[in-house]
Amino acid sequence: MAKQALPLPQFFDPRRAASWDYRPDAAMLATSAIALRKQHAIKPSAADETRVHLLLIDVQKDFCLPEGTLYVAGRSGTGAIDDSRRIAEMIYRNLDKITDITTTLDTHLAYQIFFASFWLDKADQPLTPFRIITADEVAAGEVRPNPAMAKWLCGGNYPWLCKQVEFYCRELERAGKYQLYLWPPHCLLGSDGHALAGVIHEARMVHAYARTSQSNVEVKGGNPLTENYSVLRPEVTQRFDGLPLGQRNTQFLQTLLTADAVVIAGQAASHCVKSTIDDLLAEIVTHDANLAKKIYLVTDCMSAVTVPDGNGGFAADFTSDADKALQRFSAAGMNLVTSTTPIASWPGLRL
Repeated sequence: MAKQALPLPQFFDPRRAASWDYRPDAAMLATSAIALRKQHAIKPSAADETRVHLLLIDVQKDFCLPEGTLYVAGRSGTGAIDDSRRIAEMIYRNLDKITDITTTLDTHLAYQIFFASFWLDKADQPLTPFRIITADEVAAGEVRPNPAMAKWLCGGNYPWLCKQVEFYCRELERAGKYQLYLWPPHCLLGSDGHALAGVIHEARMVHAYARTSQSNVEVKGGNPLTENYSVLRPEVTQRFDGLPLGQRNTQFLQTLLTADAVVIAGQAASHCVKSTIDDLLAEIVTHDANLAKKIYLVTDCMSAVTVPDGNGGFAADFTSDADKALQRFSAAGMNLVTSTTPIASWPGLRL
């Protein structure tokens, strides 16, 4: 079978990857998708003998566009914009090869443990984003959760809340992946920034209509007492009193593990993408390490978090974290691929 990619559709405008205001017309996309289906003899996804599942992580406006509150610029400054364009192009060129697409939605409310709004310093002043909170700082009273949250968050038991956040920070530090980092408000439920980048939403809907494949979504991040970088589990799953704080997303894990190929792209390579792959790899190792061979990481469709310092440099740059993680995943057997190579030409795939 030919491994040539499909042409990009005429309605696709790559410049829209940089547009905050682009809102694709779903009815127009449905009509266009039907035409593409006929033009290229595209079969329904249910007919696929090899099931290729594309997992797009947090490709939302707040991450993917400069107007967003947590734009993933990478070192280039145009990281997520370029990634969104390449993701859309990959979907269009491989409409007949991608069976399913799932987009995750980072989803937050005003008060969560990783937002400055959750915390006060010892002078009862609010904290600011882009800083680490350590368990020792909490234990010493240098920072504390805002007591005004206690009534609706934990039935008014403020001592319990203080114990829980210290425990949480220590659990993070013990795990060794992250310390608690305060981010600016992002992906707030109901906000414009929570929505998928328009060019991504366009491509996923064209795929859904062309292939009669559902436009699946996995929501994550709503628990105020834990981070949820990974779509597969929260960072901490247990409270200090032994009760559950969160749980693994076992149903979606099973969905991924039963696919013939899992393709992963999105934002950010240094955080939510890395955490999701880490959790997927841990699950794979417990079942069969050879399953790592069916994971494909699209390296030119993800960028790392960088925080400019205002002087042409970076106050924080997580690029090396992302690069090291990709090499670790490759060493475990996962495939590092690029979007410009047709999926049918990727190693180990028979399409």
